[in-house]
Amino acid sequence: MYATGKTNKNLALFDFDGTLYNKDSFTGFIFYALKKRQIVRRGIKIIPWVQAYYLNIYPAHAMRARLFNVMFRNADFNEIQALAHEYAKELPAHFNTELFRQLLQHQQQGDDVVLVSASVSLYLSAVCEMLDIDLICTEPEIKNDKLTGLYSTADCSCEQKKVRVTDKYNLSSYRHIYAYGNSHEDLDMLELAHHPYMVGESSQLPALRTQFSITDRETDEAV
Repeated sequence: MYATGKTNKNLALFDFDGTLYNKDSFTGFIFYALKKRQIVRRGIKIIPWVQAYYLNIYPAHAMRARLFNVMFRNADFNEIQALAHEYAKELPAHFNTELFRQLLQHQQQGDDVVLVSASVSLYLSAVCEMLDIDLICTEPEIKNDKLTGLYSTADCSCEQKKVRVTDKYNLSSYRHIYAYGNSHEDLDMLELAHHPYMVGESSQLPALRTQFSITDRETDEAV
């Protein structure tokens, strides 16, 4: 079922890590939520996969899932969630200033703004509540108030970003679609946009067009 979208409204899709947020939020959360001795003891178990990841042999989406599993399996959900909300309050201090300003401009002109991230909802849900924007991301599995260490959704990267966005939003109801990313994992999402922006590659941010500009009105009347 599609989310409600008004005719002529714009949609803005923002990746998080490396795009809106300048750092790796998931690694940061591990160090925020767990003690160093816990990280070391659990991290030893996945050293071969970490090495393979840095050698570009093991894919990022698989590394994230394995890391989440070894670090948070059987953790108390309520305790981790409380830490996640505290952690979320620290993240805006490390936002990309230019892209955050762009996000606020989208909001000011009434666009629907969505954070689309492979990171987990544990802290991203709190970030989106603070920003008053929508969220599409990787969801952790919870059973009996415990994190199982598994995901309840697919890792929200690459093609999954495109699938999740199109499942939730009727793109044809939007006049302009903007998408902001920073890596190959965002390419499928950027393909949805009339105005894509890739951090480090695009020369400048796309100019924001109002929901129904004079040029658009003239074009529609001509048709």
